[in-house]
Parts: sequence; C-alpha cells; structure tokens
Amino acid sequence: MNMRLRAATVLLLTGLALSGTLHATERQPFSVLDLVTLHRVADPAVSPDGKRLAFTLRSTDLSANRGRTGLWLLDLTRRRAKPEPLMPDSGNDSAPQWSPDGTQLYFLSSRSGMQQIWRIPVTGGTAIQVTHFPVEVDSFRLSPRGDRLLLSAEVFADCADLECTAARLQRNAGHVASGILRTHLPVRHRGFSNDGRRSLLFSVAQDGGLLTGPVVNLTAGLDGDVPREPSAASEDYVFSPDGTQVVFGIQVAPTARPGAAAWTSNSDLYVVPAVGGPPRNLTASNPAADTQPRFSPDGSHLAYLATERPGDDSDRRRLMILDWKSGTVHPLTQDWDRSIDRFSWLPGGKTLVARARHLGQRPLWLIDAASGRASAISGSGTVGDFSVGNNRIVYASDDLASPPDLYAVAFTGGRVVRLTHVNPDLQSRRMGESEQFDFSGAQADRVFAYLVKPAQFRPGRTFPLAVLIHGGPHGSMANGWQWGWNAQGFAGAGYAVLLIDFHGSSGYGRAFADSIRADWGGKPLEDIQKGIDAALARYRWLDGKHLCALGEGYGGYLVNWIAGNLPDRFSCLVSHAGVFDNRSLYYSTDRLAFPEWEFGGPEYANPAAYAHQNPMDHVKDWKTPMLVIHGGMDDRVPFAQGLAAFTALERRGIPAELLDFPDESHRITKPANSMQWYEVVIDWLNRWAGDSAATP
Repeated sequence: MNMRLRAATVLLLTGLALSGTLHATERQPFSVLDLVTLHRVADPAVSPDGKRLAFTLRSTDLSANRGRTGLWLLDLTRRRAKPEPLMPDSGNDSAPQWSPDGTQLYFLSSRSGMQQIWRIPVTGGTAIQVTHFPVEVDSFRLSPRGDRLLLSAEVFADCADLECTAARLQRNAGHVASGILRTHLPVRHRGFSNDGRRSLLFSVAQDGGLLTGPVVNLTAGLDGDVPREPSAASEDYVFSPDGTQVVFGIQVAPTARPGAAAWTSNSDLYVVPAVGGPPRNLTASNPAADTQPRFSPDGSHLAYLATERPGDDSDRRRLMILDWKSGTVHPLTQDWDRSIDRFSWLPGGKTLVARARHLGQRPLWLIDAASGRASAISGSGTVGDFSVGNNRIVYASDDLASPPDLYAVAFTGGRVVRLTHVNPDLQSRRMGESEQFDFSGAQADRVFAYLVKPAQFRPGRTFPLAVLIHGGPHGSMANGWQWGWNAQGFAGAGYAVLLIDFHGSSGYGRAFADSIRADWGGKPLEDIQKGIDAALARYRWLDGKHLCALGEGYGGYLVNWIAGNLPDRFSCLVSHAGVFDNRSLYYSTDRLAFPEWEFGGPEYANPAAYAHQNPMDHVKDWKTPMLVIHGGMDDRVPFAQGLAAFTALERRGIPAELLDFPDESHRITKPANSMQWYEVVIDWLNRWAGDSAATP
C-alpha cells in the first residue's frame, strides 16, 4: 500500500514536470493526472433578465488533496464573451441564486469556517455573510420577492432552536466515552453516522441580506427528513410564485414505528404557509415517492414527479400535474415509457423542459403541458444541471470524450450554442474515439453498447479490452463523462473499453429495467457475454484473449458472480464495493427498501431469493486473479463484503490484492485517492491483460 502511494506521488510529480514541456502538436494520450485536475462546471443559473449566467467551477487543489469551488459570471449578451471569476478569494462557494432584481447573488460558502448563506453584488464588491447560524446550512432557496429564505439543516428534532443543537453537539464532543446508543435504524447513511439529528426545513425573513425575523421550523411535527444531499435538497422545496406558501418533499415512514424509513421509499409533498403553520399533505394517496414540486409561472398548477411502486427506488418517475384550485391530479407522462429525473416550467406555463435517459443518451426534452407529448431538443451525450432563462435554456452537457461544459438552446430547439471551454488544455490530449452499436442480447432483446478505442489506436495493432460494468443495477454507463470509472482514463492507458447497457439499465423502458428482478446474475451476465462476442466480431483489432471485467456496487456483484460462473473467460477481474453475500448484505446495508423490492421482501421472509445467484456460494469455482477495492466508510455495501471476497481469494490461493480506503465511502472522491485508485487498477490490468498492448 505505501509503495503504491509513493509510486502515485512519483507519477503525479513526473506528470506535472512533463506538462510544462509538452508542445501542443505532440498531443499526448489523456492521462489520470489530466482527469483528476480537470475543472468541473455545475450549478448554472441564468439572471432574471436573461443577460448573465452564474455558475460554479470546481478546481483541484492537489497539495491540499481536495476540490475547491468558486463562482463565475458570463455575459450572455456578448458573442465569444469569456467567463470571469466573481471573487478571487474563493472559500468553497457554490449554489448561486439571483436576487429578484438581478443585482445580487446569494450562495453557499464555508469561508467563515461553517457553511452559511452569503451574498455579493454582481458588479463586484465584498461578499457579506447573510446567516450566522450555529449549525451548517445544507441548502437554501430565496423567495420570489427576495423577502424570505428557505434553508435545510441537520438538527435534533426535540430542540426548540438551532442553538440547542449546537450546544448538544458541543457537549457530546466533550465526552471521553465514544459510544453512541442506538435506538433505531439507520445507524449510518452515506458515510455519516446517525447521531439522532434530522434534516429539517426552516424559513426566515430577510431584507437586503439582514435577517429580520425568527427561524421557523416548517417541518415541525413531521417524522421524516428532507433530502440531505445538497444537490437534491433544494430540488425538493419551492415557494409559490407569490411567496406566501411553501411546498416541500419529505421522506416519511409508512408507520409510526421508529426506523421504518430505512425500509421504505415513500416520500410525500406538503404545503405550509411560508411564515410557518401546520403542514398539509398533498400526496397522501400515493404510497410511493413524490418529489420535486414546481409551480407553474402563474401558480395555477403544481407539477411534480411520482413513482407508483412502494419500495422501488428505481421505479419510473412520471410527471404529475396538480390543479392548485381544485386539487385534482393527473399524470402527464403516463404513456411515455421513460423516467424523468429533473424538470422545470418554461415561461408561459404551456411547456415543461426535462431530462431523461434514452437509448444510451440523456437529452433535454420539451413536454407539452396539455398532452404530455415529449420531443428531444439537445443532441447526443448526457445533460446535467440546467437553468431556464427568458428565451433559452442553459445546460451542462458531456459525453464519453468530453467533460461537462455549458451550452444554450432556444425553447423551440434548433442550433445549440456552446458557452464555455473550461478545460482548453484538453485540445493537446489524444482521446479514444467512441462508437455505439447494438446486438441481440438475452431473450433476443436489442441491447446497446459503446466501444471506446485506445488513445494510441492505429490500424494493424491489437489491443486488450477492459469491460466496465455499471452499478445500480438500474444505472447506465453510456455516452457520458464519468469522474470515477472514466473510460478515457483506461483508453489513455492503452485499453479498448466496452460499456454495455445490459438488461436492468435505465433509458430503455420499464420492462427492460424490471426484467432482472430476482435475476441479478442471469440476463445481465448473458448480455455481457454476448456483448463481448459482438464487439470481438465487429472490431477485429480487439484481443479476445486479454480482457478484464471491472465493476462497482452492483457491477462489483457481477464481477464476483462472473468469478464463479465464467472462471475461464477473463484474464483478470476488479471488484469495487462489490456484493459478496446477498443474505448478509441485507442486514448491514443502509437502504433496506432496495433489496426488499429486488428480492421480494426481507431476507428472513424470502431467504431463497437472496440465496439464488449469490456469489459466495460459488467460491469453490473461483480461479481468476481479482483486485478487490472497498471504502471503509461504505454504508451501501459495507467493507465486510469486500473483506470477505478478499478472504475467499486468499484462502483459495488465487492471485489477489485488496485496496482499502479507510476514509472513503461507496465512491472514491479525494484527488490523491483517485490517483492511487487508477494507478493500482491499471497496474493490475497491465499485469494480467496488458501483453497485447504492444503487439505489432
């Protein structure tokens, strides 16, 4: 481990030294160092008059081993205008929101030592701290009139004010004994210990950046949590257009039993006066998830996303329309077999814009508010964050060869305009070309895949193959840029990369996704085998004798399953956060609703389903060299699963290594750890499958 870390440091320093000597014409292959140090664009926000764009830009501080975010502005009225930083003294600023008059930007910042709400004039000046709460602000939203703030924070629900939570945390920190007495689930969630705090929603009046009223708990009396993740939290609460009411989403348990939220996916929408009062449930009739409330511009309708099946985290999300006056609800996209993951109204209230996966892409769609008819208005690739202006939509987009940049398209579609080039140095790097193809998979269904060529590709050579298996299992590893499991990272190292959207993947309809319930190791494995065969037949330069399978989460499950069911197909395997034993995982994961849906109930009620296609039961047939990777803070697939796989490999005498990240969760996020991850993985591939990389 230490030797590998030293080697990663040498690689890093060498890469930095070389980067200053390269000429633009030499075009070196894309490297892991390039990947880790790329700028990342997010949070686009168009000003109320549509003339300016604010966004967040993340840079990598290698010496501090962390990312740093700052706010940037772009003049949309000038052709070829270049973005400019709003503040030179960035203190991890993010989530920009415009004041109603467009003169101020409100944002989140940790520059004071604790994340709070700040604001700054867009013409320049000094940033002013708006909130000085004793707890961190996780997310926020400014009212349409600018006179009130909504914010989410983690607090002890029995505390009367925020100061009570801060005082209790300080007392707990002073205890010599470190034990935490648990009374119900979840014990941990997404890398954070459950110490009894809840994620709640608050409202406070403000005037010109000065708080003028008490902090009011809008979720008082509700036994649930608003989303904790900053990217999702502000999506799940909204002011009415006149600013007098708030609609918010909250995960609620189906019973009053403490801990029941751990085995449900139910969430409801509530309405409450913005100044506080008793919340009223708007979606009590739906026992599944109701999320992302959005008022139409005139306030006459509330649109939101809803699933139909309780417990199914990956169910299709339909767009629903609630008539605010009558209270009647109708599903707008019931007949569209795609799942929407984000949407917004366009001015006028007759059309909505949404993003949804479709056949290996995730474009923007226009949806008619009357008929529900959808039409794509962006090209190939994957759309990320987007913001609606007064005549166009600004959005982030990426693909297999390009990290995210910002683009604009008119409401009616048509020509797409690129607004930013946040990583201009990529022009001096060779990227692997990609091509989508399809083949006949399990049950003779049409299955889509991408093949990425090595960056060093030239005719007459053969190259080894890395098969990257996505997680989920209802995810997709198609035409999009991944910061982890990046296809170009492997292509730059001399490997062809195969990405298969096997049965269960999203973007191909509900039946395709549902087809793997209680069949995790069946149709997906058949698709992977047939996809490899199709790629070898289509691309004759691939070396079918030198190939490795790599997967994370469910992809790691499939790698462990491959080890016992295709022991002679692959030269090597890489299992990251992979499931080793479905039965014991049920009792240790932080999200019980997911396995209960996939396997038809709790493990104790249906043990046969959990034992079916269980990797642990096929260890006697393992023989392929395997690299096991796991984060010590992983709550979705706890570390014991990776340790068990490594123990099995060691006891069987199979070549194996365990890369243990004690300070990481389900994914690797720290820059130095990411560098080490790629170095160790590529070294493993080179050792077992790299023989043909230099074959003439």
